[in-house]
Amino acid sequence: MKKIIVVGGGAAGLMAGVSAAEGGAQVTILEKMAAVGRKLLITGKGRCNVTNIADIPTLIKNMPGNGAFLYSALNAFNNEQLMEFLARQQVPTKVERGGRVFPQSDMAVDVIRGFTSALESRDVTVLTNQAVKAVLAQDGAVTGVVTRQDREYPADAVILATGGASYPGTGSSGDGYVMAQKLGHTVMPLKPSLVPLEVEEHWITELQGLSLKNVRATVRYKEKAIADEFGEMLFTHYGLSGPIILSLSKYVSELLEKAAGDIFLEINLKPALTPEVLDKRIQRDFEKFSRKQIKNSLGELLPAKLIPVVIDLAYLDPDKPVHQIAKAERIRLRETIARLTFTLKGTRPISEAIVTAGGVNIKEINPKTMESKLIQNLYFAGEVIDIDGYTGGYNLQAAFSTGYVAGRNAAQGDR
Repeated sequence: MKKIIVVGGGAAGLMAGVSAAEGGAQVTILEKMAAVGRKLLITGKGRCNVTNIADIPTLIKNMPGNGAFLYSALNAFNNEQLMEFLARQQVPTKVERGGRVFPQSDMAVDVIRGFTSALESRDVTVLTNQAVKAVLAQDGAVTGVVTRQDREYPADAVILATGGASYPGTGSSGDGYVMAQKLGHTVMPLKPSLVPLEVEEHWITELQGLSLKNVRATVRYKEKAIADEFGEMLFTHYGLSGPIILSLSKYVSELLEKAAGDIFLEINLKPALTPEVLDKRIQRDFEKFSRKQIKNSLGELLPAKLIPVVIDLAYLDPDKPVHQIAKAERIRLRETIARLTFTLKGTRPISEAIVTAGGVNIKEINPKTMESKLIQNLYFAGEVIDIDGYTGGYNLQAAFSTGYVAGRNAAQGDR
């Protein structure tokens, strides 16, 4: 019976363990933390957005970081198969807005429970508090791994599913990159992806904690629109976060590498309204509250926290009566609402990113099997590979699909 070691007990490692065991291998998962699935626990705000119901071309489109590499893996194990697998483990799922799939219980712990149950039923050994420091190889082929406690585990194949370099508290601290490099693999530069953004404006603190829905955020470089997203966002003490900001962060990260300054993010607070319709809406509110000061006339148009900020940015006197507001002042107010602008100075550190961009070079991995092209019987799965996607379940599906393919092929490879 073929012996397989899976390094890492996250989404990719757990699926690789199940898949390899189904292929008839004797499987051991080595996890550095005290429990498996630590990062799964915090995904989707603790609800675990396991996948997205989009078709394969759409899944790939939403993986801007080398999504095409996943074509074979997604065809081998797609979102429907993942949901069927979870259902067999008594973890039924549900579909929410944007095609996002969650466990019906809204509890990430149930997904982990489903995987641990599947591993137990397939006689997979899961060892925690086992930090692997190196993959052992001889004559161009894997022979096993060695832990930081200098314990060796012989193996016929090794699957590296160590995650990225984000959220190190969950165990994803970049260990897999070091192991891969020692074996001759190229690691593409690591960058934060799906990460909050920092802004120059100090008044952002006045908006801390405010979340907005149905707004459009646009990244601009020297007035040129680079990318935009529609949906929800959140203001923080340092800048901007929330789903649409995280999705735009990859573009911002790339821009910050290439250019210095002149990178902005604009928020259209009323994207459903044309400038003309928005102007009429403001006039309607002004007529309704004509005797009030302007600071007390915008409550039906904007959240309370935003009102003083918008008034200030539009260069308006907050105490000025509405009936005294000139047309030019009203136009400035309209433009501020449609283009609330922030100067981007950076992203939060990679340790705070949901996903790591960069990783083991895809040119050195067989996309049909996830096997290394450099070292025989070495396989890769999940975020350790140079793949990354938008928020919405895409990254976890990539982890599950690559884990499944790595496990199946590790078990079926040369015995």
